[in-house]
Order: sequence, then C-alpha cells, then structure tokens
Amino acid sequence: MWSKCLVVGLGGFLGANARYLIGEWVYRRLGADGHYSTFAINVTGSFVLALFATVTLRPAWNESWRLLVAIGFLGAYTTFSTFAYETLLLLAQGRLLAAAGNVAGNVLLGLAAGYLGVVAARPLTGLPWWTH
Repeated sequence: MWSKCLVVGLGGFLGANARYLIGEWVYRRLGADGHYSTFAINVTGSFVLALFATVTLRPAWNESWRLLVAIGFLGAYTTFSTFAYETLLLLAQGRLLAAAGNVAGNVLLGLAAGYLGVVAARPLTGLPWWTH
C-alpha cells in the first residue's frame, strides 16, 4: 500500500511542478489574466489523460503507471477547482463574456482535446476510437 502511495506522490510532485511551470510560461506570454494558464492546463491535461488511458487499455501495462500518470501526475496537473474559482472571479468583476468564454472553452476544448487524445492513441492499440 505504501509503495503505491509513493508512486502517486511522485506523480503528484511532478504534475504539480509541471502545472506551475506551464502556468508561468503561459502567464508570461498572455499576460496577467490568470485564467489563460488554467485553460491551457485543463485542455492539455484532457488530451494527455485521454491519450494515456487509451494507450493503457492493453492489460500489459503495470498498475504503477496508472497510479503515477493518471492519478498522481494528472491529478496534480489539472485544475478544475482553479477553473471554477477564476470563473467566479470573472463573474464578480462583471466580465460575463469572459466568464462564459472560460466555461465554454474549458468544457468544449477539454472534450475536444480528450477526443484527440483517444484518436492519437488508437494507432498504438489497434482498437476503434469508441472502444473502452
């Protein structure tokens, strides 16, 4: 049990640092409006989780990879709670269009990125895109 917790913790450490570094990179390029960083992280996280989950459908993958990547890394990397809070801040500032764009963009592009992750992984598995 403790070894599994250590694997999740290592993934979480790596994911949290990746979130920070990518968030800072986006922030420096797009400015002080912090929700762009969260948006980029949510969309890329959707893609990576879908890609990883699809590639690992084959039973040959060790459970430690799922613990490390899907639960640890991506659990720390993605940012739904930050997305919700930043959307509330946009609403409180009276920026209704920005709040609506943030919600629609995160949901729609997150779903699209997830779909693309599945499609990108399918050539590696030989399965049709809808199989789970």
